[in-house]
Amino acid sequence: MKEMVINGVKVRPGQSMNIDIAIARLPTHTLIDLPIFINRAKEDGPVVLISGGVHGDEINGIVAVRKMLEENLISLMKGTVIFMPLVNVYGFLSSSRTFPDGRDLNRSFPGNKKGSLASQIAFILSNEIIPLIDYGIDFHTGGRMLSNYPQIRVDYKDKKGLELATAFGTHYILNSPHIDKSFRKEAYKRRKHILVYEGGESMRLDEYAVEEALLGTQRMLIHLGMMEGNVTPKSTIMISESSWVRAKVSGIFTSTVKLGDEVKKGQILAKITDPYGQVKVPVKATHNGHVVGLNNNPVVNSGDALVHVGRV
Repeated sequence: MKEMVINGVKVRPGQSMNIDIAIARLPTHTLIDLPIFINRAKEDGPVVLISGGVHGDEINGIVAVRKMLEENLISLMKGTVIFMPLVNVYGFLSSSRTFPDGRDLNRSFPGNKKGSLASQIAFILSNEIIPLIDYGIDFHTGGRMLSNYPQIRVDYKDKKGLELATAFGTHYILNSPHIDKSFRKEAYKRRKHILVYEGGESMRLDEYAVEEALLGTQRMLIHLGMMEGNVTPKSTIMISESSWVRAKVSGIFTSTVKLGDEVKKGQILAKITDPYGQVKVPVKATHNGHVVGLNNNPVVNSGDALVHVGRV
């Protein structure tokens, strides 16, 4: 069996343990740790990373990973699961996507031991975690006031990733090429496959998005032979490309479609009015597709992203 060492601590077969990696100190001199929870079966098998909170304001993923730990939802027959419920502690403390200096952890890989805070944490993940894993699922949400319907993002060129995305089996699979300096791309460069799950919006708890994250993770682990159980295949819609329909004028935005709706080209998706009843502009679909993301902000400016429509 291959040896597993995280932060100098050996994890033996059949062991479950928590490891705290000291990251840095707050200006108050309070020590900040990166807590990692490892669950290793007696029998060897794949190593899967389950992470949340890479963006500190994306709460649904943090809650999904916490629930897996709290309710013991992952009972392994073989292999290892590494849980990281909250990667960006700084962002979580300040209800922010980024670090105090405005840097995005998910654009800071492979990182640098002597770089910015985000770069230092990317360095820890690149050197302590990525080398150990085979696969991963990284939980995210939409942005502020932007809600995503449960979806897996994977590069369709990554055949193993696509197989895992299909096994995860949530509503939509979106073709999403690897982004430079992202966690997913850094892992892929080392032949590891990380899926990105998107569900709900930042700073808002969405029970449905959390539930889909839990069920999908269990389906994927069953598919990998790490857990016992029967998988009921779910009809997943493959989205080859997607684009946002944007506001042509500023005003009050009222959507007439919901997340997950199928839409036809020319269909009215929403209307934008001014506060005085003088202006009324329809927002129309530019092609057939499915509503995979939606702006929940009632007041919009010209050019704002309104409805994210994916093409099959």
